Amino acid sequence: MRTLRRAPAWKRRSGPTRHPAQVITTGFGAAVAAGTGLLSLPAATQSGQRAPLVDALFTATSAVCVTGLATVDTGSYWSGFGQAVILLLIQTGGLGIMTLATLFTVLLSRRLGLRARFLAQAETKSLDLTDVWGVVRRIVLFSLASEAVVAVALALRFATAYDEPLGAAVYDGVFHAISAFNNAGFSTNADSLVGYVTDPWISLTVAAAVILGGLGFPVVFELARSWRRPALWSVMTRLTVTLTVALLVLGTLVLTLAEFNNPKTLGPLSGPEKFLAGFFTSAMTRTAGFNSLDIAALRPESLLATDVLMFIGGGSAGTAGGIKVTTFGLLAFVLWSEMRGETHVNVGHRRIPPSNQRQALAVALLSIGAVVSATFVLVSITSYGLEQILFEVISAFATVGLSTGITGSLPPQADLLLILLMFAGRIGPLTLASALALRERTRRFELPEERTIVG
Repeated sequence: MRTLRRAPAWKRRSGPTRHPAQVITTGFGAAVAAGTGLLSLPAATQSGQRAPLVDALFTATSAVCVTGLATVDTGSYWSGFGQAVILLLIQTGGLGIMTLATLFTVLLSRRLGLRARFLAQAETKSLDLTDVWGVVRRIVLFSLASEAVVAVALALRFATAYDEPLGAAVYDGVFHAISAFNNAGFSTNADSLVGYVTDPWISLTVAAAVILGGLGFPVVFELARSWRRPALWSVMTRLTVTLTVALLVLGTLVLTLAEFNNPKTLGPLSGPEKFLAGFFTSAMTRTAGFNSLDIAALRPESLLATDVLMFIGGGSAGTAGGIKVTTFGLLAFVLWSEMRGETHVNVGHRRIPPSNQRQALAVALLSIGAVVSATFVLVSITSYGLEQILFEVISAFATVGLSTGITGSLPPQADLLLILLMFAGRIGPLTLASALALRERTRRFELPEERTIVG
């Protein structure tokens, strides 16, 4: 007897946007459009004149995609209203359009429809479709609580150690807390956090917020439940925690040693201050975008190491970008299993399904393709070298926000390309590809198998 498989709920619904990925992409696009409109108002700039459309669009995209790249100085160019819009866009992008949409739906109707649950599940990466509202609620509360704690810590430091007026200290604390937790990297200071390079209170607080936001909400919630029992952790949590710690340590050592005697970066600092600045810079490559050192003064080997760390990124379902540490970890285990001649890919005591392996491979290859293509175009249309262009492209695509200082001097067509990269990097290559697909096709038959020579 032939068995009929019931299609997913979202496929049985009619409408112009049927796939959750399409709705998520549309939601982020709408947020960018709204932010561009608000930043184009005369009230959004210090001068009271309308910002050029490219600058408004670039800033709105960078904020929604929690990147941090900027064509103009945030603190001196945008007014209080403009900076408030940027903060709102950062918060919106960090929490996720579908997370906020789900929250508002529940608050208004006190119930969540099946379609809305599928959409929220796609954004929050929730594994339990029946508890989407609980996931969304915990995400919002956790995000706001974390930002509040960081804001208080920073405001106290700004007020007591740097003699800032209370109002200014509170504002700077809130701005940097939201920007840090959401891995955005926007700062009201023209030199980001270079002025606090030797201040462990500021550096470690911001780094902690960046790492916490970049772990990913599912990992944070699982650690909160069973942090004392690592044996019960899921594969996702094990990969995320292990690789996050490993990359932080490795990045700190590589960057500190490479810049140890560089007179333009770590050279003038004492031993402990060097490692503090090296750790902070390593943490920021996990897609935050703040810098306490002059990025343009980094040595080539440091820039290359930063490129790699930015491309890998942080945890899934969080505010970080890049291909994600879980993707990188899965590919490493695939390689290890192939080298050992094993027929299955195992992580700990769990076997990774082939679909998961293909997904990781697709994300990595699509990301490499996007970076290489964009780098080729920008090298062709600008006068900057490959080293600077590659850094800028990876920073945009991985939604990091670090720059060697060339963002503001790029031609408009280059800015538009970076805008596309930031948007694609935030949505995710695989999500973006599936959103553009008209429908999923299920093959009703299997073709004969034939092996080919590889390598």
